[in-house]
Amino acid sequence: MDIGRLDPDWAWAAYQPSADVPWDRRAAAHLYRRAGFAATPAQLNAAIKLDPLQLIRQLVNGRSEDQDFLQLMQAMVDSMIATGNAGNLAPAWLYRMAETEDQVREKVTLFWHGHFATGAEKVEDPVLMQAQNDMLRSHALGSFRSMVQGISRDAAMLVYLDSVSNRKTHPNENYARELMELFCLGEGQYTETDIRELARCFTGWEIKNRQFRFNRYQHDFGSKTILGATEEFSGEQAIDLVLSQPAAAEFLVTKMVRFFLFDEPRAPRPLIEPLIKQLRDDDFQLAGTIERMLSSNIFFSPLARARKIRSPVELVVGLLRCLEISTDMNALAEDIRDIGQGLYYPPNVKGWDGGRSWINSSTLLGRANLVFRLLENEKTRFATQSLQQHLQDMGVDKLESAAEWLAEHLLAVPLSEQRRAALIETASASKGPRLERLLHSMTALPEFQLS
Repeated sequence: MDIGRLDPDWAWAAYQPSADVPWDRRAAAHLYRRAGFAATPAQLNAAIKLDPLQLIRQLVNGRSEDQDFLQLMQAMVDSMIATGNAGNLAPAWLYRMAETEDQVREKVTLFWHGHFATGAEKVEDPVLMQAQNDMLRSHALGSFRSMVQGISRDAAMLVYLDSVSNRKTHPNENYARELMELFCLGEGQYTETDIRELARCFTGWEIKNRQFRFNRYQHDFGSKTILGATEEFSGEQAIDLVLSQPAAAEFLVTKMVRFFLFDEPRAPRPLIEPLIKQLRDDDFQLAGTIERMLSSNIFFSPLARARKIRSPVELVVGLLRCLEISTDMNALAEDIRDIGQGLYYPPNVKGWDGGRSWINSSTLLGRANLVFRLLENEKTRFATQSLQQHLQDMGVDKLESAAEWLAEHLLAVPLSEQRRAALIETASASKGPRLERLLHSMTALPEFQLS
């Protein structure tokens, strides 16, 4: 298929299973990998008994977390905050991604963490970093408009982009520039004058006692001309003006399509026009557009399957969820950071580039070593037991059937007979646990890097 020649009406129409594109375990696994991180075998068995559109709506609407889980998460976060080190927040978030019943919300929160990238190496305060994480989660599937208003007042963001020093006599342009370039409009949609004028709108936006405070004595109440409009804009009004630009919906939809559907090529404007219109018509409410992407013909087509490279977090959390793994989250979070995606530590305000940038000779080796250390860790369990016992519970008791079972559940593309035979041969010759060697070898394959 040539993406440039696709009929947009067909692309975004609701998926209907057919003989060519059946609703089966592979399709369900694809959905869970993209909408969330992965599904267990039991979840896949349950999924294929449901209408796919019904399942997608359930996933996007989410499940309310039970109070025990929420209390556990709060206790974990509080203990990490008590260390005073923002870097210690990562294991708690990693645990949440691996264990939550509302994994779509958590996946989208990860997306927004890269979109509104804020780094703990500068902010340092774990209270501020966790407050931002909680705010992004609360808005993840709600109003983008409200989220932009929230992030503009967010204490961690104010520190990260130096907005706390934004005074009417010396406006700081950092946040104004990133609001238009990286958060809402994209390059080429504004002028340097627009940046200078927008920065005046955010003068006097400060932090006191870790909370946003508006200092009217440092705010410029004068008239500003931004994006062709002239008024005595406040910061809130200026944000609404930015989001009213035609480029805003296209910028956001393009980025979401890349996140959920395919890394390459960039979606052409005619293809995504129906999504742009929906997002505008929904006044930037996100859930409807995300649900439409996940339930579309193009999402289940070859144009989207195995067309993304897993980020380190997606790779690891997907493995944890699929095989019901519990392990040392502190060590795992550090390993994930070492291969390029430290939670709370995006590389810069642009976030992670994603796609092909995830993979090079160093990171491929790092990914393989990460899985090796995970399997060697004495705290690692598979549904509270050994890998062998877990697979036996799944009805898998031979190396050959283990290769087939693991490939079906872990890989986005079918495993060739040649690959399968090589994996079995390598595992059979292992002096250590053969199933662990099989699993490690499979996760080192190029096929495992794809989502």
